[in-house]
Amino acid sequence: MCLPEDRLMPIRPHFRYLYPIDWPQLSAVIRFERAKGRCEGCGRPHGREVHHLGDGTWYDEDRGQWISRRGRPLHRLAGRGLHETFRTNVVLATAHLDHDPTNNIGRNLKALCQRCHMLHDQLEHRRQRLITLKQRKALGDLFTGPYAFCIQRREPRGGRPRRFA
Repeated sequence: MCLPEDRLMPIRPHFRYLYPIDWPQLSAVIRFERAKGRCEGCGRPHGREVHHLGDGTWYDEDRGQWISRRGRPLHRLAGRGLHETFRTNVVLATAHLDHDPTNNIGRNLKALCQRCHMLHDQLEHRRQRLITLKQRKALGDLFTGPYAFCIQRREPRGGRPRRFA
């Protein structure tokens, strides 16, 4: 299955200039030549639908066995059926291990499925969320005053005004 390159590479427009001009080709080399189309974190295959338990454990149909979230075979789940699982389509992406999109050397790049990529970027997403929250609060204080959150509103049916804090 061939996906458009923009769908494989959701880069925010204001960060796009940080990536090299040949980023799609570099990403493809990392994902398909070096990693051979499998996640370098857990081993899930690109472009396939896999059965998983929701905790990272997934079923590899090629090997016919359950695989742990770290990519190791699990023998204790050998008899477990696939009727009580979730299904996910796997899409590989190239991740920067140091979260710096300008550092594109081979040892800093890794092919990860969407689950492993989100776990890898978890702290970076939390940090970015706090920055965004502080920026919004600062803009609100700048343009609407520090007490803009204490606005008065009327009830939908014309009731008494209520203060929200």
